[in-house]
Amino acid sequence: MIHEVDEGLRRLLGESGLEASGVDVVFDAPTRDWAARRSAPTVCVFLYDIREDAVRRGSGAGEVYDADGHLVARRTPPRWFDLTYLVTAWASRPQDEHRLLSQVLATLVAGDTLPARLLTGTLAGLGLAVGLDAGGTRLDAPAAADVWSALGGELKASLQIRVSAPLAGVTTETAPPVTEGLVVRSATLSEDGEATPGRRLRYREATDPGPAGGLAGPRERGPAPARRRRRGDRQP
Repeated sequence: MIHEVDEGLRRLLGESGLEASGVDVVFDAPTRDWAARRSAPTVCVFLYDIREDAVRRGSGAGEVYDADGHLVARRTPPRWFDLTYLVTAWASRPQDEHRLLSQVLATLVAGDTLPARLLTGTLAGLGLAVGLDAGGTRLDAPAAADVWSALGGELKASLQIRVSAPLAGVTTETAPPVTEGLVVRSATLSEDGEATPGRRLRYREATDPGPAGGLAGPRERGPAPARRRRRGDRQP
């Protein structure tokens, strides 16, 4: 799911014209060593915090049906996670960095969800909205200053964005639907202990496996056996 969110953000920023203008969009950690190796204008989208939204955790299981309406699987509810990114712009001049950051901000605040057309994999398959919050505050996420301190770099103008995305639940396949009727065989034992054929109880159109396991065509139900005469019954 995380890599699918990355791809959605990359596609969204790509639509803003960054890639067409020669600006790289990367998801690397903006450390000192990384900054020293950078040579082209770059927008860095660094994921630094992942937390589950326990309030949205569901229970039970949903049912999955095929095109014919048959139940084929059961799936536990998705679990929602908040992914927090630190977005920075890197160029040779601060003015160019601010221009890139402004372009990114305008793109991210245009909507409160990632467009469905940009979603891939399980995010597209679930059909659920993926929330997008740009520039908002999040008290339980590390502050930008703490992130820069952990990276060993100097504080830089940055934009925090939070994506609320579902992680697909566990899918368990069910048994295939019953397509054949029930066949019940009965047999009697002769005096020498050998089995002799008895009556068959069956549904119409059922497939009879036959005595040797081979398939035979459907047969009509046989005649009912004669009722055993009990003591005291009158003769006709």
